[in-house]
Amino acid sequence: MGVLLIVVAALWGAGAGLALPRAAHRFSVEAGEPWSANCPAGHPITGAYGGWVGRASCATVERARPCGTYGPSTLTVSTVTALVCAALAAAGGLHPETAVWVLLTPVAVLLTLVDHRVHRLPDVLTLPLAAAIAALLGVAALLPGGSGSWPTSLLGGLALGGAYLVLFLVNPSGMGFGDVKLALALGAALGWYGWGILLTGAFMGLLYGAVYGLGLVVLRRAGRKSTIPLGPFMTGGAFTGLLLGAFAVR
Repeated sequence: MGVLLIVVAALWGAGAGLALPRAAHRFSVEAGEPWSANCPAGHPITGAYGGWVGRASCATVERARPCGTYGPSTLTVSTVTALVCAALAAAGGLHPETAVWVLLTPVAVLLTLVDHRVHRLPDVLTLPLAAAIAALLGVAALLPGGSGSWPTSLLGGLALGGAYLVLFLVNPSGMGFGDVKLALALGAALGWYGWGILLTGAFMGLLYGAVYGLGLVVLRRAGRKSTIPLGPFMTGGAFTGLLLGAFAVR
């Protein structure tokens, strides 16, 4: 049963990952601008649900050649999403919260892609993600086999969101307000496994970001005052914490 769970999770991640490059392209705009409605060559993006669902590929022919693909590498995104889902399934096992982690992983990957591309975490993704985690973990707490605490999850979201809010107010140029909203979601996920995992995941996110930033400075690809997207590292830290928390309760 465990192997089947991992396989199903990987297939879900791979399938969902196929649609992420197009969504990442459409969401990757500056604040205040409408979501992108065209491919990089300017051709309208069409398809299901107003063009939001589908492969990142434009079939418009120019000079007898198709326009081609755009956005992040579909193969890479699909593979990474599948591996993350499989790892969470392997760590979580047959617990109801495992389904929550696997189901919402594509949203976290999408946020990572967008933040990496334009240093932005759209509210239309961060706030529903926080609400979905809180609601689904509430359901998981009612089911047999739940291995975490829903009240601590809710408090964890508020605590981590509050901590990032303080950091934002102290140094608004060092992070965006989107990071604060993302912290609500990640804090709720990490808090499910307790305060120790919450602190570990939060610390690892900051550590990953600091190491990356220091590496850029050492390689002279950035200065001390350069900004980096913090969302991918926050998500990476949360992934680390969830793995540790899931293994601890198995």
